[in-house]
Amino acid sequence: MACRAVGKRHLTRWMLYADGMTRTAHEPRIARVAAMVADPARSLMLAYLLSGEWASAGELATAASVTPATASGHLSKLLEAGLLVCQARGRHRYYQLADQDVAHALEALAVVAERSIHERMWEHPTRKRLRFARCCYGHLAGQLGVSVLTALHGQGGLKANRDGYELTPAGLAWLSKMDLQPKAPSSGRRFAYPCLDWSERKDHLAGQLADELLQHFIQKAWVRRVDGRALDLTPLGIQALLPMLLTPAAHNA
Repeated sequence: MACRAVGKRHLTRWMLYADGMTRTAHEPRIARVAAMVADPARSLMLAYLLSGEWASAGELATAASVTPATASGHLSKLLEAGLLVCQARGRHRYYQLADQDVAHALEALAVVAERSIHERMWEHPTRKRLRFARCCYGHLAGQLGVSVLTALHGQGGLKANRDGYELTPAGLAWLSKMDLQPKAPSSGRRFAYPCLDWSERKDHLAGQLADELLQHFIQKAWVRRVDGRALDLTPLGIQALLPMLLTPAAHNA
């Protein structure tokens, strides 16, 4: 009788386990990705790569404050999980976030992770610089990035569509004032869409157009790259770009 009772208990447990597996088999594999991001060293590497640039294993080891051997193990796991891509250039290997989906997921996690200390955490001078302007996987983020999107809306420069935004004639005219003629939308990626900014809790612009804008600002010497992801507004930028972002129309958006 005892053996039979134990057998029934095991059978019941197995049935509950199997039922749980059936119910979760088609759910997103969040735990697998979460485990990759949960490690402090790997999260620092991923945050470093949010700049959108390629980085060597040595640079990522320094960013995460780990030895090269430890960094190599972490990078192998991130590659296997599909969060990174790798390029071999001569004797060195360079790493980048796999795509914009990974970048947006990391930005969304940052919003959730630091919401309880949001204002306090930005008091440090280094953080203030990062909050003002930074690179978010190829496009402009922070206060300056949010201001660009606000200005475009204020000029009536964007029209909503099912993929995000398209430029209006007013938007093309506004860009023309800064000597930018955007390329035609690519079939391989979204042209323009809102991206939640983790420091401002408002949207900045992402997509092909946003990437072109940041590259244009850098080529015009209106912004310049500094340490890590941070960007500085240059004296030329203060003179030429800032007035375009502070128009009455943008303020009233």
